[in-house]
Amino acid sequence: MTAELREEQLDETFAALANPTRRAILVRLAEGEASVKELAEPFDMTLPAISRHIRVLERAGLIEQGQRAQYRPCTLNTTPLDQIEQWAEQIREVWEASFNRMDAYLHQLQQAPGRDTHE
Repeated sequence: MTAELREEQLDETFAALANPTRRAILVRLAEGEASVKELAEPFDMTLPAISRHIRVLERAGLIEQGQRAQYRPCTLNTTPLDQIEQWAEQIREVWEASFNRMDAYLHQLQQAPGRDTHE
């Protein structure tokens, strides 16, 4: 996957996760597959409204919708979440390096000659 496609995927994933209804749908799907009707049950929304949320999640690659006769189960796809985890790990490494430099600098200031250490 090219860097540009990876960035587009991250953008779509974060946009999909920005909505609490969509996050709740993903939490439900983490328990196992469910139909659109089953996913709609806990919400005070119409089926078309839930279907729009599902389409956003599908576009982001977070869920897949199968088809068995009239039953179209939705299942969770964790690949985009794995990509977020990898991105967050890279950012964490940058933050840690920055904090380590700041910690070393503060330690250096505390050890500076002429500094009263009994404050």
